[in-house]
Amino acid sequence: MIFAAVLAGGIGKRMGNVDKPKQFLMIGKKPIIVHTVEQFCIHDKFEKIIVLCPKQWMPYTKDLLDKYLGRTDRVCVIEGGDIRNQTIMNAIDWIESNYGLKEDTVLVTHDAVRPFVTSRIIEDNISAAKKYGACDTVVPATDTIVQSDDEKCIANIPERSKFWHGQTPQSFMAVKFKELYESLTEEEKEILTDAAKVFVMKGEKVRMVEGENFNIKVTYPYDLQLAETLLEGDK
Repeated sequence: MIFAAVLAGGIGKRMGNVDKPKQFLMIGKKPIIVHTVEQFCIHDKFEKIIVLCPKQWMPYTKDLLDKYLGRTDRVCVIEGGDIRNQTIMNAIDWIESNYGLKEDTVLVTHDAVRPFVTSRIIEDNISAAKKYGACDTVVPATDTIVQSDDEKCIANIPERSKFWHGQTPQSFMAVKFKELYESLTEEEKEILTDAAKVFVMKGEKVRMVEGENFNIKVTYPYDLQLAETLLEGDK
């Protein structure tokens, strides 16, 4: 079985003075999260699309999705965790409780605030996860990467051709992720930034899937303007 987990745990601090998490802000005539979930709803390979958000926003999220997508049993809203990977574990626990976990259970995880993910990217993630066990969506770094150890002076300028920008989806066999995550120490869990790093830290290979430069994450006010432009250009 194949499941999608749309991670909507952000509260939008970097978006500035807004009264709701950034995933609920509008681009075009719909909230960002609706645009994102729609991209997964059009794929019939998903047994369930699991939307994870803070507990206090669960009723609002469910009402919003019902309003724009109609009532559908393909989408469910559950509580996320305090950190990203705990949110993913909540999704895996939900799958295990409702469907059972099998060795071939695939989980495609995606940021709720990346509304421009394409069908091609999703399909490539599913294929790579099945074939290799884990994958991450990336695009080549176009700017020079500068390393600083003290946030004041440049310590190193690595070769740009070896660096890529990580996006989402990040996809993997759910059983393997659970096994690796539960084997981490609390100290290891604290330094994690995403799901792919769980595999890398444990010496597992993560296949790279080609993303798109327009598969942006809406984080800052400028990103909202860019998202509006991209949406207009897609019409």
